[in-house]
Amino acid sequence: MLKFLSYQERGILSSLELMRAEITRRIYSLELSKTRDVQRIHSGAVNCLDIDPSEGKYLLSGGADSGIVIYDIECRPAPSNFTCSSVCSISRSNKHAHKYSVETVQWYPHDTGMFTSSAMDNTLKVWDTNALVPAEKFTFEKPIYCHNMSSIAMKHCLICVGTASSLVTLCDLRNGSSTHTLKGHKGPVMAVKWSNKDEFQLATSSQDNRVMLWDIRRSKGSLMVLDQHNGEKGAASTAAVSTAHNGHVTGLCFTSDGLNLLSCGTDDRLRLWDVMTGRNTLINYGKILNNTRRNLKLCVSSDASDDLVFVPSLSDICVFEIHSGRPVVNLTGHYSRVNACTFHPLFQELYSAGNDSNILIWEPEIDRELQPTMEDGKKGQKNIADTWSSDED
Repeated sequence: MLKFLSYQERGILSSLELMRAEITRRIYSLELSKTRDVQRIHSGAVNCLDIDPSEGKYLLSGGADSGIVIYDIECRPAPSNFTCSSVCSISRSNKHAHKYSVETVQWYPHDTGMFTSSAMDNTLKVWDTNALVPAEKFTFEKPIYCHNMSSIAMKHCLICVGTASSLVTLCDLRNGSSTHTLKGHKGPVMAVKWSNKDEFQLATSSQDNRVMLWDIRRSKGSLMVLDQHNGEKGAASTAAVSTAHNGHVTGLCFTSDGLNLLSCGTDDRLRLWDVMTGRNTLINYGKILNNTRRNLKLCVSSDASDDLVFVPSLSDICVFEIHSGRPVVNLTGHYSRVNACTFHPLFQELYSAGNDSNILIWEPEIDRELQPTMEDGKKGQKNIADTWSSDED
């Protein structure tokens, strides 16, 4: 780090390059926090997490105990030991709470005054954060595996919902109705994700082993069905050509620039897709153990020289370089299967949750290069104090 600061002073390195270099160093040095933890509130597995994108101050979690908790994760500067405490919670005893396991929670992208939750009780609820009561409720015929709101949409306010049905449903927050459904999958929809580049583009995946890209303005069906073999039928049977994985596709995530899509499946594979062409980039990430029967929440970093993807793999979190597939590290700290992880872009921190009821914080390692300088400063202060003492004597 001192070398980069020296380069900037001499005009060799720009401020933007310095920032990118420091962000890259931080995300490549993530480790389990030794001074910070999150208050344990959930009595069962924690299934989902989300950090509010407007302030980056509040963490939202949902669990198998049907509870929803909001934590205050802001502590700058942090004391030697700090526990991120619960601000408020919606427990099973609350008359407005979900009846069964909460599968997905998400903050409203532009304001912390509202958040959404969906559960296995077939309901999607839109909550007023201040009153902690549902402002809107959508009921479906089958359990909900996932839902997602666009972070960039300006011309619509749609929530995409994936259920145990093969239909993808779009719910409109403006009028409280289900506008229309997307037909194409042949099994329960396990993951849905809006593009962070095009507000009308949507990716969905299902137990039929397929990943589909949609433009919601089109009425004739999906834009494309992703093919793991890129149309080469010689390598596999015709039945497998139109599938993205050889197992259920349980997780989706767009890269920070929106140009690529990551998908993970129960075939223990992670794949990177070119969104424009729909081609499999054929990057080999190795084997990533995935036997979950619910939506798996993976995430990516942003603003680094080489962004990373964080993928739950049983009780570990596997970290890879997105565009090279190079394994960086395995984050180990949970005692049971990890269900979700979310990245904090402001401080380059990772939050993860699992079946052990714990929410863990992974933060950058302290820059060792700066430590001698700090120690030298303390020694210098001590020497000055000694000199003053001698003068007084």
